[in-house]
Amino acid sequence: MFFSDWGLIPYAEAWQRQTEWFDSLIQAKQNNDVYENHIVFCEHPHVYTLGRSGKENNMLLSEAQLEKIGATLYHIDRGGDITYHGPGQLVCYPILNLEEFGLGLKEYVHLLEEAVIRVCASYGIKTGRLAKATGVWLEGDTARARKICAIGVRSSHYVTMHGLALNVNTDLRYFSYIHPCGFIDKGVTSLRQELGGELPMSEVKQRLELELSRLLTRK
Repeated sequence: MFFSDWGLIPYAEAWQRQTEWFDSLIQAKQNNDVYENHIVFCEHPHVYTLGRSGKENNMLLSEAQLEKIGATLYHIDRGGDITYHGPGQLVCYPILNLEEFGLGLKEYVHLLEEAVIRVCASYGIKTGRLAKATGVWLEGDTARARKICAIGVRSSHYVTMHGLALNVNTDLRYFSYIHPCGFIDKGVTSLRQELGGELPMSEVKQRLELELSRLLTRK
């Protein structure tokens, strides 16, 4: 596995790069050629992405209003509904051959959730899963349920792209312009919101890299 950090990168550029790696990995796998597994960390300028099963009315702004807040909207090829990416949010794109790691798609999504749950626990924040709602949640079974990490993936030939978005120092106001992941009765939070202060992004990246490595290599 190779970990890369693309820093702050426009969404379209990151989507193109990971698609190229995704397509190359599938082709190499089909041809029994040598390939590389990649895990990418990055942040994006303000952007909303709507997945294949997403509903247009979960975006609450017009194109003109999006322009006013400096954001863009992309219809993309992952699962899930609408979500937001922006500065202060840690986005992770694993481009992996799941068969190499002995994982099915459901197990893989569970693994991504587990990695984030462990990172949150390292900061003293108790998180977990919510039935029929992919991602990582605080107080998921209560009226105060709030999501700290969204997950949406694409898989073909057991090769993955897209991934997770963990709110670290995210400006949560941008979530008020959508129904995040299609939910109208649940909140959104961040590590900064829960801890009451800014966190070093480099530190959070290190912790997530460690947990992903441990889970994928079963160490």
